[in-house]
Amino acid sequence: MSIDKVKKPGLPKEILTAAWAIALGAIAPMLDSTMVNIAINKLTRDFNTTLDIIQWSITGYVLALAIAVPISGWLMNKFNGKKVFVGAVIAFGVISILAGISWDISSFIFFRLLQGFSAGIITPLMSTLLVKTAGPENLGRVMAIVSTPMIFGPILGPVIGGLIVQGASWHWIFFINVIIVSIAAPFMMKTIPDFKPFNKDSKLDIFGITVLSIMSASMIYGITRATDHASFNNGQTILWVGIGFVLAVIYLIYNRIRKNQTVLPMNLFLRKNFLAASSGLFLANIAVMGPMLILPLFFQNFRHFTSSEAALALVPQGVGMLVTRPMIGKMIDKIGAKYVVIVSLMLSLIGTIPLIFVTDKTNMIWISILLFIRGTSFGGIMLPLTSDAYTGLDSKQLPEAGVGINIIENLGSSFGSAAIATIVATVTQGLKPSISSNLRGYHAGFFISAIVLALIFIPSLFLTHKKNA
Repeated sequence: MSIDKVKKPGLPKEILTAAWAIALGAIAPMLDSTMVNIAINKLTRDFNTTLDIIQWSITGYVLALAIAVPISGWLMNKFNGKKVFVGAVIAFGVISILAGISWDISSFIFFRLLQGFSAGIITPLMSTLLVKTAGPENLGRVMAIVSTPMIFGPILGPVIGGLIVQGASWHWIFFINVIIVSIAAPFMMKTIPDFKPFNKDSKLDIFGITVLSIMSASMIYGITRATDHASFNNGQTILWVGIGFVLAVIYLIYNRIRKNQTVLPMNLFLRKNFLAASSGLFLANIAVMGPMLILPLFFQNFRHFTSSEAALALVPQGVGMLVTRPMIGKMIDKIGAKYVVIVSLMLSLIGTIPLIFVTDKTNMIWISILLFIRGTSFGGIMLPLTSDAYTGLDSKQLPEAGVGINIIENLGSSFGSAAIATIVATVTQGLKPSISSNLRGYHAGFFISAIVLALIFIPSLFLTHKKNA
């Protein structure tokens, strides 16, 4: 299927079908990563273990995902991208069965590691295959489609997870993946075109993959330790983040020696729009993912909502994201990323700054309106940044770009969650326990989110602008 030459105003049917098929393949990992959090208490009781141990089923998933991302780049270079993607999705479904029938905590954590690894293959392939499928003139609209699972995960995951845990058992959190994959796999096989290996001559960069994988896992693990200690100034965080930085320096030296013939060539960052988009994505994941962690806690602690009710309270944010997706995709293709991001950042600040002043008495209608405004802006920040990172790259550079973007996003979201949670805990600890003092902690978290959003204005100035639109 010749895709790069399509210049119709509307999306051709074959591109649209392939895009939805790729998006459908990513739904199971996106839902799973948010549903498991709801079942933590039940898992702790059923496996007769402690919260610290059961948390490894979540931390391990994230670490395994981080390790798999660099490997995905080599798989795309060497093999048919369609077969790798479909194979990873089917593997995720099979492993979900094993996770659902886990007989003890050790087997459960092991299967969660395997799930995370397969998800780490799926995520970069999803974006890279979409870029190749869309072609440069359709990239914004197609990225708007493929990002749909990323919306449904945070919106529907906690709600569906809560209903499953209350109405059935935690086992069905994993069995539902099998149903999704059973529907997705045949559809993907039929509609996704074959993708020739992006660079079949490339050799397996074992050293580069190893260093990048351990670097990502070390940094993410160190950052998550900060949440437990309510401070970045603790031995575990300093040790593991320090190891991550040392490995980053080693990789930079190695990349220079190999003259950018590595799994993630550093000369990608010499491209102005790739560097600007990557920086923006790192900051955006901090600003977006951090509040996503404390908003449900705000509803539970100050409005006394259940987990499911807190998840439902976040629905306006998701609705806002869905409403603006199609329009944002068209605007990216028409005028480029720069002004779409700038306008969206202004909207996001309008929806975020008032959260610094919310209290336990604030009307839920006003909070819902703020969340809706925040939601409408998120797509206008994340989508243009992601699509602009790929702008101007040739086919052989797409797998490497996908690896870099996913590593940066994983680090950003982990750092954002840990930083905001740590700030909330630190502010709260220094005050006499009361509703007012606890609120000050959450206000500090929302304040930091607003500051980081404002910082994204800097890289946004260097994004693509189509002057002849």
